[in-house]
Formats: sequence, C-alpha cells, structure tokens
Amino acid sequence: MTYKVYALRYAFRDARRHEHFIGGDPHDAPMPMDYFVWAMVSDERTVILDTGFTEPVAKKRKRQWLRCPVDSLSLLGIDPGSVEDVVISHLHYDHVGTFQKFAKARFHLQEAEMYYACGHYMKHHKLRHSFEVEDVTGIIRMTYADRVVFHDGDAELFPGITLHAIGGHSAGLQCVRVETDRGPVVLASDVTHFYENMETGRGFTTLFHLGGMLDGFDRLRALAPSPAHIVPGHDPEVMRRYPAVQGLEGIAVSLHRPPTD
Repeated sequence: MTYKVYALRYAFRDARRHEHFIGGDPHDAPMPMDYFVWAMVSDERTVILDTGFTEPVAKKRKRQWLRCPVDSLSLLGIDPGSVEDVVISHLHYDHVGTFQKFAKARFHLQEAEMYYACGHYMKHHKLRHSFEVEDVTGIIRMTYADRVVFHDGDAELFPGITLHAIGGHSAGLQCVRVETDRGPVVLASDVTHFYENMETGRGFTTLFHLGGMLDGFDRLRALAPSPAHIVPGHDPEVMRRYPAVQGLEGIAVSLHRPPTD
C-alpha cells in the first residue's frame, strides 16, 4: 500500500539561530520556523498527522497564523469531517490544537505522552510551557468519548503506515513512516525540528531528555532509506526542497515526490 503525502504550512514565526540549538550558535542569524500538518492519502483512506494550533493560541504565543490547518485540508481535496484517523505526534500546543474540528476521527497517541502531560513533570514551568491545558483536557474528553487509541511503542497503524515511539523532545513523541512510490518517507515531526538539528547532532532547545533526542536522530536514519526520505517538523527548507502542489505554491508540497534539491 502506497500513499501520497503532503505537508501543509499553516503558520510561521521569526526566530534566530541561537533559539534552535542547545548551547546556542556562534552565527546569530535569522532562522525562521514553519508550522505544518501532514496528510497521507490513498484510495482507501486518509490519515492526518497533527492538527496545528488555533488563531487565539497564535496570538497568545506571537506566531504568525496564516490559515486554519484543519479547514485548509480542503485545499487538498480532503474533507476533515470524513477523516477517521488522526495521529498526534505529541501534545505540544502546535501539534494538537484544533483537534475538535475532526467530527468523527480517532486520535492515535502514545500512552507515555498522556502520562507525561498529566503527571508530576508538569509542575515545572519549563516543561509545561509547550502545552496548552485546554488541549490536554480536550484529549482527555476524547478519551472518555472512546475516540483516543493509545499505543505503547512502535505499531503498524495500517498497511504502509507505521508509528515509531521516539522520546527526547517530549516523553511520548512519535513519528510516522509511510510508504510512497519513491519509498518510505519518514515524517519526523519534532524528532528533528530542522534538517540541521539531525545533520549536526545538535539538539533543539525544547526537550525532555537530551539523550533520547540524540538517539532519535539515529532512529530516523535507521527508518529511512536515505536522508532525502526524512522530513523535519518545522524547517522552511521543506517548502523549498519539495515540489508545490499545483495551485498551492507556498501552502502545500508533495512529499511523495523526490525533493528537487
């Protein structure tokens, strides 16, 4: 089973290099960050990875919100109301907001992430800063509504789509490996925020466990047939390296096609 895979850009923020590498960076140049959701589409099903954040949260956190990530799936011909499966890579605000716009979807989450977001580590402001309490309580409500599927480690979601638990950035972070016509593509989400985090072995500044984050870079390489099959979670380079979906230049790119660079 192969899928067409898309990255849809819904927000960005201006930032500088020292913000993205533990220990800073000697070249304090601009290094903006993009925000994406991802769609995996076959004739049989559509699976979404992550749900972005809302406009009020964008204002609160001073992000430049371009479009509602879930509503914008219609630009790809996807009806959010018909989507039955959404993978949540982790519960940070920029990956789980707007989940309520999926009317009937099941949400696939690592059980360790729920423990983390609801457990004693949240007494530390540095760790809870990346969560929005309404998102976390909303997923708890979805659990009580029988709409959350918990996974304990790696799992096959469907033929051609597998989940891979990789800690580090968050305690229950997971990425997705999806079969395409060009081979398996690894949607890293926040296992590596930028190509450069993985390529240089320098971790991103928001993390739960540094060793887990560094090991995660090795896991990505092991899951992918080449570095060109790994898609980082926040790098504007994704929009430059992959061909745009026709008519959606600057909004969506096709990850099932080879990168142009």
